Amino acid sequence: MTRKTPWIGTSWKMTKLRADAHHFANMLAASPAAQATDCQPFVIPPFPYIADVASILQGTKFRVGAQNMHWADHGAWTGEVSPLMVKDCGATLVEIGHSERRTHFGETDETVALKTQAALRHGLTALVCIGDTRQEYESGQTAEALERQVRALLKYVAPQAAGQVIIAYEPVWSIGEGGTPASPAFANEQHIKVSALVRSLTGASLPILYGGSVNRDNCVELASQSHIDGLFIGRAAWQPEGYISIINAVVESMS
Repeated sequence: MTRKTPWIGTSWKMTKLRADAHHFANMLAASPAAQATDCQPFVIPPFPYIADVASILQGTKFRVGAQNMHWADHGAWTGEVSPLMVKDCGATLVEIGHSERRTHFGETDETVALKTQAALRHGLTALVCIGDTRQEYESGQTAEALERQVRALLKYVAPQAAGQVIIAYEPVWSIGEGGTPASPAFANEQHIKVSALVRSLTGASLPILYGGSVNRDNCVELASQSHIDGLFIGRAAWQPEGYISIINAVVESMS
């Protein structure tokens, strides 16, 4: 079996000020993970700090992303950020369709598809989030919810461009303070289904990450599942020490 090179990353959401962002990035740049060859680390700061973080992490293995973007290159979209702006700040990756964006800001499967298409058009890696609500989970509709979202996000993706897409399965019921982590077996089962669907639609195998109450205690068991290709971490990685400790634990477990 080919050894996995897991993606291990974190989004800061709406946390930190510039000094915090600089401290975090400098800690990452000084860590062994900065030159890692056995994982692909990434960090997604708020928009105002992307350029600063990208500059500090330049020359390291860390990829820097944006938490959202518009699908248009420019125009009268007050308050929005375009793919060209994301690239100009030094980001190479963009998070799309997080459940908080869908719930609180009206993002739909169609806008997620448009943003995914725009990311690929500009050579950005699209990290697209999918997830089932608690109601869907409790009614046994997880597979149907994920299939709907996967089909939608790939709507405008040509098979030859699919390699620029990463999918993050984040159960809505497992995200945030008070979230319940999915069991590793349940998460892996969903990843198997999503992976099979992606192959049927594109002919490609895309990385599928798990996110949702990932922490130092469960990260190794989650990452060791057969179809979990990495971890997308929230508050457990909001301090550099926590993030680095998760990277180290996962990498050591796979060595």
